[in-house]
Amino acid sequence: MSAAATRAAAMVGALVLWAAIAHGNRWLGVVNPVLLPTPIEVGAVAERLIRSGELAQHFLTSLGRIAQGFGLAALAALGLGLLVGICVPLRLMTEPVIEFVRPIPPLAFLPMFLVWFGLGEASKIAFIGYTTFFPMFVAIAASVLRVDVVLLRAAASLGASRVDLVRRVMLPAALPGIVVALRVGVGLALFVIVGAEFMGADAGLGHLIMEGRTFFDPAQIVMGALVLGLLGSLLNTLLLTVERRLLRWRAAS
Repeated sequence: MSAAATRAAAMVGALVLWAAIAHGNRWLGVVNPVLLPTPIEVGAVAERLIRSGELAQHFLTSLGRIAQGFGLAALAALGLGLLVGICVPLRLMTEPVIEFVRPIPPLAFLPMFLVWFGLGEASKIAFIGYTTFFPMFVAIAASVLRVDVVLLRAAASLGASRVDLVRRVMLPAALPGIVVALRVGVGLALFVIVGAEFMGADAGLGHLIMEGRTFFDPAQIVMGALVLGLLGSLLNTLLLTVERRLLRWRAAS
């Protein structure tokens, strides 16, 4: 069986298991059936929102916020991570500050982001950027620091300049770790977009989930969560595709 067929079979199996649990619950009466919607009920909500165009609007709104917040954080983490990996004094100055701020839960700062940036788009984008920056920065800096010194010395002995060492040796060698850092950042962006859209948002998948909670519609809540999972899978697939294209030399070797 091919990899694609195996993945498809796994998804069908999960769907069948979900349906069996939901219908079994209705037969056994373990919990209120309304609290555990069936796949058909969730699909009906999705169909209604697709026909009205609301689902596309919420999907694109959340995607835009994630793209902006994650994109800004990724650029900052990549630039600072490279500088920290190259410059020892900068690393010594940056490390204690990062290690002090990084463990603070981002949700603790969410009210402050709303105060600083208001209830508009800026607070949501800034919150996503803040949350995703630190894990990506730490992973990227670690990937740069793990580059084999022998490679750098060999390139320097052949006359490579400092810029060439960074562009032709350090970046290609650290690229697998950088891609992993970006994938972690995307996962965190999806995690916090829900919290950001719970407060002061009139569109987005988090708002859709909160709307389902307000009107006591568990099927809509589950549907919103599943669409978030779909968005995460699409973004992860995109990053894996980029990784395969950039690292074709490694596959060939």
